[in-house]
Amino acid sequence: MRIPIASYRLQFNAAFTFEDARAIAPYLSALGISDVYASPILQARQGSTHGYDGVDPMRMSEELGGHEKFELLSGELRSHHLGWIQDIVPNHMAFDSQNAMLMDVLEHGPDSRYVDFFDIDWKHSDEGIYPRVLAPFLGQFYGDCLESGELRIDYDQSGFSINYYSLQFPIRIESYYRVLTYSIETLRKKLGREHPDYLKLLGALYVLKYVPFEEEEGQERYDQVAFVKRMLWELWNDAPDVKAFIQTNLQSFNGEPGNPESFNLLDDLLKEQFFRLSYWKVGNEELNYRRFFTVNDLISLRVEDEQVFQSVHGLILAWVNEGIITGLRIDHIDGLYDPAAYLARLREEAPEVYLVVEKILEPGELLPLNWPVQGTTGYDFLNQVNGIFCNADSVATFDQIYRQILGSSISYQALIDEKKRLIASKHLAGDIDNLAQLLKKISGRYRHASDFTIFGLKAALVEILVVFPVYRTYINRDGASLADQDCIKAVMRQAKKNIPNFLNELSFVEKFLRLKFDESLSDEDREQWLGFLMRMQQLTGPLMAKGVEDTVLYIYNRLLSLNEVGSLPNHFGISVEQFHAFNQVLATQWPHTMNATATHDTKRGEDVRMRLNVLSEVPELWQQHLEQWQQLNVNHRVDRAETGDDEAGSGWQHPIPDPNDEYFFYQTLVGIYPFESSEAGDRQNLLDRIKDYLIKAIREAKVHTAWLKPDAEYEAGFLQFADRVLDDRPDNPFLQSFLPFVRKIQHHGALNSLSQTLLKFTVPGVPDIYQGTELWDLSLVDPDNRRPVDYAFRFQLLQDLQEQEQADAQALWAELLQNYADGRIKLFLTHKLLQARQQYQDLFLRGAYQKLTVSGSLKSHVVTFVRELGQQQMIAIAPRLTAALAPSGEFPVGEQVWYETRLQPPVGSGPRWRDLITGRVIVSEEMLWLRDLLQRFPVALWLNESEA
Repeated sequence: MRIPIASYRLQFNAAFTFEDARAIAPYLSALGISDVYASPILQARQGSTHGYDGVDPMRMSEELGGHEKFELLSGELRSHHLGWIQDIVPNHMAFDSQNAMLMDVLEHGPDSRYVDFFDIDWKHSDEGIYPRVLAPFLGQFYGDCLESGELRIDYDQSGFSINYYSLQFPIRIESYYRVLTYSIETLRKKLGREHPDYLKLLGALYVLKYVPFEEEEGQERYDQVAFVKRMLWELWNDAPDVKAFIQTNLQSFNGEPGNPESFNLLDDLLKEQFFRLSYWKVGNEELNYRRFFTVNDLISLRVEDEQVFQSVHGLILAWVNEGIITGLRIDHIDGLYDPAAYLARLREEAPEVYLVVEKILEPGELLPLNWPVQGTTGYDFLNQVNGIFCNADSVATFDQIYRQILGSSISYQALIDEKKRLIASKHLAGDIDNLAQLLKKISGRYRHASDFTIFGLKAALVEILVVFPVYRTYINRDGASLADQDCIKAVMRQAKKNIPNFLNELSFVEKFLRLKFDESLSDEDREQWLGFLMRMQQLTGPLMAKGVEDTVLYIYNRLLSLNEVGSLPNHFGISVEQFHAFNQVLATQWPHTMNATATHDTKRGEDVRMRLNVLSEVPELWQQHLEQWQQLNVNHRVDRAETGDDEAGSGWQHPIPDPNDEYFFYQTLVGIYPFESSEAGDRQNLLDRIKDYLIKAIREAKVHTAWLKPDAEYEAGFLQFADRVLDDRPDNPFLQSFLPFVRKIQHHGALNSLSQTLLKFTVPGVPDIYQGTELWDLSLVDPDNRRPVDYAFRFQLLQDLQEQEQADAQALWAELLQNYADGRIKLFLTHKLLQARQQYQDLFLRGAYQKLTVSGSLKSHVVTFVRELGQQQMIAIAPRLTAALAPSGEFPVGEQVWYETRLQPPVGSGPRWRDLITGRVIVSEEMLWLRDLLQRFPVALWLNESEA
């Protein structure tokens, strides 16, 4: 198995293709990367910016360059000894006209050869859906879309289809008869009964009447359908009278706006299709297919089916077997029916591939040890390393600041409970209804549960889902782990406490969630219960993701650096001891897991978080500036009258933005403000980015506005506030106060970032660099973090740094510190750490991890540990909480900072040490003094050497 030394994430799209990646292979190699880590590259929806909306898993993306360009890229990477980690999406595909397999299902229904590919309930209890697939994509109610002429039937070489703007859904072959026989007497009168074209059309109609079912005749159905379509296309092209007849019929079916009765033909035709077009909001309340989270146009796959698995993975596994792909990243593992079984099958197919899963681990939660993977994609590490740069001693002050901002206290856990209930009732109601109907069906078979109503069962089910503390459990036919058993017990205790009126329903469900089956239970009943349980486990993740990640993390704004995927924002930092304990677990259980500090899904760039963490070091100063800014900007807020929100219905004044959103705005501004003064164009770009982000953030929060129901007045008022606050006139009092403050925060944020970079590259695991973040990463959530990267600029900077280091290394270190704002210092550090990992591969991949004892007055300001393998020893040293160590503009280096602070060398080490970052050498017989270890550069990586 090829274990990466370090990976580099690339986001492929039409603006960054295989050719673009081939051009930067020399740069990645020179930087020290071992493996490219690619976003999905199979055929996705046209214009996709991310590749997670696949339409054909058996074809390479044409927009990215197709198979030919991919082979050229692969060859270029191999010439530079670069591996390839591929992000794959086994859970879902796009619900789109370009998805040929899904269109086959919509055309043939249960007779489709792909009917088992998609997670569709063909026997849904809702008569308005059964036996069809809901297609919730209309911009208004179905009747309105129909009678306005937005829904049309059209014809082309592929056959008849229903069209709605860019959507094109094929109609079932049986419906052709309805379209082609409408007013057919007019064609007969015009051509006569014996006309060859008329007879050919009659032949097609005769075949249509006897098209066999797939389950009866197999391929014969498809052959006959193809035959009919071919005959019709020939008539369309070669028989003008028949073409005119079909066009007239289409016009009749498409109706006339303003004449509702004229749409009866099309309405009747639509009612007999295998899909039911509906207003998009219907998808939140009535649904008979499983979605990705709450996204209507992403339909889930049944990858647990062997045929589906092979179809979805065939091309990827072929590249694995050829050695082109050396690693796999599994997207959204929690969405699968049985993740453990899926991973076992994948590992059997690819026994030597490096394998990581996108898995959100809540604090204290462990990755299942029986999974045949190398680890996660690194959110667990991200939150651990972020936590040590948040000063936990400031929690009381920040609580007081936030309470003062809001005018009251706020409970993070209560907020989670409230928003998960909101998502359950408004966005996942259809999914939960489906699960409740399944539970009702099962419970009706038991005498002690036969009186349970759908209302009671749904109430119990919602409570269980809402109080779930993790993304999901992994109970399957092999049983439940101790961790999963404990989780279910805790969930049921809390649910019973919350809704004691439904104890009977909860106790009934609990019995089966804990796999306490009666001995008399039949195998069929056991399978039904297991099926319900595994379905339920697929739903807890979306509820957590939408309720917490995409809602609460945009509301609970005490300190935004803590609001990250997989985080607990109410936990204000962690101790260095906790960080060491986490790394010990990685070293012993997951030594090759991926360690990330930025991904395409993170809420903020890695250096934004590091900068915002500095606020925890200066809480009083932060509070002073907040109060000042609120006063300076009070006249920039927009007041509007709200009516009907109180019992009397009287109006009241509501500021835009509200205090919580204003606080969010100031933190965001501190986090992403550029290091140096910007030109007018750059300032406008910054303002545009902030305004785009503000709209996304407040819609995600779902407090004053939302994606489903935007409040144009609130949004416009907030953007106007941002415009006024950031007016670049010289006498703007806010900027006069803000800029000196943010420069101080930026300085220490940069120091945090250097320490974070060192830790990511030296603790157990495989460090991952998200595209472009080798320079300062001041991005926000997507799409801001997917902006184009200037690789030519970075390559030139790297080459210049290499030349400068060879000419005069000490002068380079000093110059990098002096000009740290340009980001070259981070690029330099990244390159040196990658060189170290290349040179000492075994040490980093297999070496033990041990914390070191630090003594002295500043011991709490440093994170240090040793990596050991045989006789090799390497010490990493990363300062933290530097605002107390060095004034703004100065660096935590030398004796004037570290005084008597020292660390105990690891057992068995010799006296000679060499810093792999600067090349400096020191000799120390006993203690290692930080004033020597951090004499010239803010972080250090010391290798023990013999005197020889």
